[in-house]
Amino acid sequence: MTDRRPVRATYGFFEDLDRQLGSERGPNGEPSTADFQTIELLRIVDRFAEQFDDLPELIPGRSDYRVLLTSGVLVRSLNVVGQLASDGAVELVSIDIDLTWE
Repeated sequence: MTDRRPVRATYGFFEDLDRQLGSERGPNGEPSTADFQTIELLRIVDRFAEQFDDLPELIPGRSDYRVLLTSGVLVRSLNVVGQLASDGAVELVSIDIDLTWE
């Protein structure tokens, strides 16, 4: 069994999410924020909780910032930045979502 780090999302993370997705599903089937939180967010949290040290550094030489680049279930791809906090938890600080499927 691997050690899991606690993970929490910051206010800025949810601001990014709200800015990119609406409260309702889009006219072309784009997910709502609730859809995203239900389907995608748990996968993101699990990756940071279990594999933080294995993720690439966002800034070379700064091991406290890691980035997750992955495909999604509801979206084409995700770019999520996590920062290691002083208490050992990972804080999700930002997210960029690619909604295009072309």
